[in-house]
Amino acid sequence: MSDLQKTLKEEVSLSGIGLHTGKEVTLTIKPAKENTGYVFVRTDLEGHPQVEADVNYVTTTERGTTLEKLGVRIHTCEHLLAALVGCDIDNAILEMNSAEPPIMDGSSKYFVEAIEKAGIAEQTLPREYLVVKDVLSYVDPHTGSEITIIPSDTYEVTTMVDFGTKVLGTQNATLKDISEFKDEIASARTFSFLHELEMLIDAGLIKGGDISNAIVYVDKELTPETVEKLKKVFGKEDVSIRPNGILDNLTLNYPNEAARHKLLDVIGDLALVGVKIKGKVIAIKPGHFVNTQFAKKLSRQWKLQKKKNVPDFDLTKPPLYDINGIMKLLPHRPPFLLIDKILELSDTHVVGVKNVTMNEPFFVGHFPKEPVLPGVLQIESMAQAGGILVLANVPDPENYSTYFVKMDNVKFKKKVVPGDTLIFKIELMEPIRRGIVHMQGYGYVGDSVVVEAELMAQVAKNKTE
Repeated sequence: MSDLQKTLKEEVSLSGIGLHTGKEVTLTIKPAKENTGYVFVRTDLEGHPQVEADVNYVTTTERGTTLEKLGVRIHTCEHLLAALVGCDIDNAILEMNSAEPPIMDGSSKYFVEAIEKAGIAEQTLPREYLVVKDVLSYVDPHTGSEITIIPSDTYEVTTMVDFGTKVLGTQNATLKDISEFKDEIASARTFSFLHELEMLIDAGLIKGGDISNAIVYVDKELTPETVEKLKKVFGKEDVSIRPNGILDNLTLNYPNEAARHKLLDVIGDLALVGVKIKGKVIAIKPGHFVNTQFAKKLSRQWKLQKKKNVPDFDLTKPPLYDINGIMKLLPHRPPFLLIDKILELSDTHVVGVKNVTMNEPFFVGHFPKEPVLPGVLQIESMAQAGGILVLANVPDPENYSTYFVKMDNVKFKKKVVPGDTLIFKIELMEPIRRGIVHMQGYGYVGDSVVVEAELMAQVAKNKTE
């Protein structure tokens, strides 16, 4: 998958009824600018208040995940959020004229189809990832539910469920890569046991329920009284149990559809972390409560990772450009070639490496007893990496050079000394116009930011003799 953020090409609408409210609702999914995330907008309320898809706004998890911000609620958001994650969407505005998205058939299928109909547009800014480096777990001692995440290069999810009933026993489901969501998970529908269904009916919930949008597993005797309740709620002349233990004549999409739907719920609830995840999730007996508690733990981990502000660079991978490749792009030569290799390169960012060794001549005088890499050379190294970002997209880079125009907000935060590996990440702050390049650069050593600066340069064609 691309490492640039994505949104919809155009808006798309769906209409239906809310599962628990029973109210007609129109959902419009709209494109959104970079770094917006998923934002619900209640168009039925004055001022069109917004509720961000943020785990810190979760208030209740009974029969679905509910968000609330300043008294504005969004019910049962998990199926829609799962579809957005499964379609690789980063940013979307979700307008609704009621508090609950339409339940559709109880899965994410129709949301996925709507998103694909609208089309997916790649944006210009790179994605951020919560990269799992250590095992993290959450256990609910009351239910025995447990979620664990372990390091992985991709987002994987496995669910293991055990409902302790004859009609629906132990089931497992696995999603090896989020790109398989549409085919393997999206059409898995929500489900309930008959004893739960009766309680929900008596509590005045599932007003929008129907046999067509929820699988009902019959785990108790179907009494005449219960039959009458179900006939009234579902608007059916009769209801019965089929041989597979499911109410009426609903056909399962998968033998393990219940476990797959639980996996769908995990993806939807973990979308509330607000960032793409690189890790393998293993969920045992998951539910909305344990899912969202775990999401809160991941959210705290993400904030710690952002506070350090250090991306995850893999120095063991072969570079995109070694020193010989760099010299084909830059006019600089030793002793003033200050970038040793390029790890990453896109239209909007570059990651370069400067290995700091005691052999460098300036350490003789800077300083004899306390060798420190001069700040001006740190900025020069950063600028050379930025030059590669620009010149790599020029068909004849040997005929061009980049020249400093301005430096702003330069900060040196920590000494850089011999033996350090200095990693630079430079991103375009705006598209290149008329040869003017505006960049934000950071330099890292280990898990620390050691230098940062805004750089402006001009790309100019070399004079020919």
